[in-house]
Amino acid sequence: MLKLVLSGCNGRMGQAVTAICEADEKIDLVAGFDLHAVKQNSYPVYANPMEFSGTAQVVVDFSNPGALSGLLQYCTRTKTPIVLCATGYSAEDEAKIKAAAEHIPVFQSGNMSLGINLLTDLVRRAAQVLGDGFDIEIVERHHSQKIDAPSGTAFMLADAARSALPYDPTYTYERQSVRTPRDKREIGISAVRGGTIVGEHDVLFAGLDEVIEIRHTAYSRNVFASGAVTAAKFLATVSTPGLYSMNHIIWK
Repeated sequence: MLKLVLSGCNGRMGQAVTAICEADEKIDLVAGFDLHAVKQNSYPVYANPMEFSGTAQVVVDFSNPGALSGLLQYCTRTKTPIVLCATGYSAEDEAKIKAAAEHIPVFQSGNMSLGINLLTDLVRRAAQVLGDGFDIEIVERHHSQKIDAPSGTAFMLADAARSALPYDPTYTYERQSVRTPRDKREIGISAVRGGTIVGEHDVLFAGLDEVIEIRHTAYSRNVFASGAVTAAKFLATVSTPGLYSMNHIIWK
């Protein structure tokens, strides 16, 4: 049975992961980490990871970048693999993640949906085929409470296209202050926030007299929670330190 610790357990995504884990007879949700530890769960919850003295095979984090340092400290000290599901990390945070990956397995993805990760590969392939003959625009839509913009997924998609283009594009986030024609060597990224939208991502390849559009729509948070649990099951089988992603699951 997989012994799992859930960070950010009292948030919306944390509760979605909790429901999936409790319905899975092969998972033992042994503890949770959350600053709001007063909320009762079927497992003990700790505000500080270092307060947990039990053992776990993997930690799943659906909290926020502010919790990163404490989590990495706990995981590297206890040699526990970690699945990082949060977004909005700074360059300094990313450096900490890479440093931790030298000592423990770290699974990181800007989006835990299997569908989004497949979409990312399709975007890379499309950019490789279409080259510099098509303009690329990314539009992402999320609920009104999402803090970071653009989303981590939008950057995943942009980076995927960038890796396959014959030039190094710039990312453009707004156009109202620049009254010039669109630069051919750019990727436009637009963020929309409103209502209860779980997550929508559109990638447009706009060429001469034709447009190719690739879209992914998430209708519930369960797609992300399920992907995180799948990642946890995978990472629990890994003993070699390093950075892992959904590509290791999709294309294994």
